Amino acid sequence: MITKIENLNKKFYNKQVLSDINLEIEKGKIYGLLGPNGSGKTTMMRIVANLIKNTTGNVEVNGLELGKQTKNIVAFMPTSNFFPKWMKVKNAVDYYNDFYEDFNREKCIEILKKVDIEMDLKIKSLSTGMTEKFKIALTMSRNAQLILLDEPFSGIDIIAKEDIKKLIVENLTEENATIISSHLIDDIEPILDEVIMIKKGQIVLNENVERLREEKEMSIIEIYKEVFLNV
Repeated sequence: MITKIENLNKKFYNKQVLSDINLEIEKGKIYGLLGPNGSGKTTMMRIVANLIKNTTGNVEVNGLELGKQTKNIVAFMPTSNFFPKWMKVKNAVDYYNDFYEDFNREKCIEILKKVDIEMDLKIKSLSTGMTEKFKIALTMSRNAQLILLDEPFSGIDIIAKEDIKKLIVENLTEENATIISSHLIDDIEPILDEVIMIKKGQIVLNENVERLREEKEMSIIEIYKEVFLNV
């Protein structure tokens, strides 16, 4: 087990965003954190990445409470394009190499070659799909044990989605785990081992994908519609 979440709650002012979240994340698996926009997916990821504080509850990563040590083993990819406009691809790669001790520069360059992103390109010139692939290349070039990808498929074309899914699967090992936040179920269903559905800040389903398909005799997208749309 890489991550354990117990009785996690988060409030922003008077708004309850997460309520009594309990989860265990195991190594060697890809998890889908599924739910509509505003359901609490990003908030939960940001707490696990130690970017914001939980209100109550406990989160451990590899047996460690959230802190400086867990930041070194958790890699988080946000939805935003967080690079300065002046940066070229090679500048961002060098920045990651200087900032993260576990960053593998050679691995990153190899991934960028696979997805046809040149080092001399300006980041502001990249298309939406290329930007997502670039962000994932940087994130996955860290030797992190827990990888958090927030909505990696939003606004990109079919080809880019396939490239990104391939990168995610190729990066999985017996020593790490990946959590993908998404409301685009069709895009990630084929690569998931486990599915977590969150609705209005509460987990309403947490199950193995194959077991769930067999028991329900439904696809994950059909189950998602049943949970969230009542159809």
